[in-house]
Amino acid sequence: MVEVEIYTNKGCPSCVNVKHYLDKKGVQYIEKRLGKSRKIDIEFSVRTSGAKTIPQVFINNEWIGGFDDVVRYDNVGELDWRLGLSEKPSVGLFTRFIRLLKGEKY
Repeated sequence: MVEVEIYTNKGCPSCVNVKHYLDKKGVQYIEKRLGKSRKIDIEFSVRTSGAKTIPQVFINNEWIGGFDDVVRYDNVGELDWRLGLSEKPSVGLFTRFIRLLKGEKY
């Protein structure tokens, strides 16, 4: 089973968007709200190397990024695979090379 964690904060439109996005796919997730406990705040800082934006999404302990990153993963066909909803998409060598040059994670 896939574990999805989302670090959010109250009043964050992108946090609402990413939760709706995953809800539409029928994915269960654990929401960790920043500011509720020092433990969660420290965990967030460590896991994201001090990211300044929210939401931040992790799938199976792999840092995916924010809402825009989730959408990018979906647009290239990798989000459903990472969520366990489909088979791994085949990506050609050229595409992988271009993504590497751009510094993309997918």
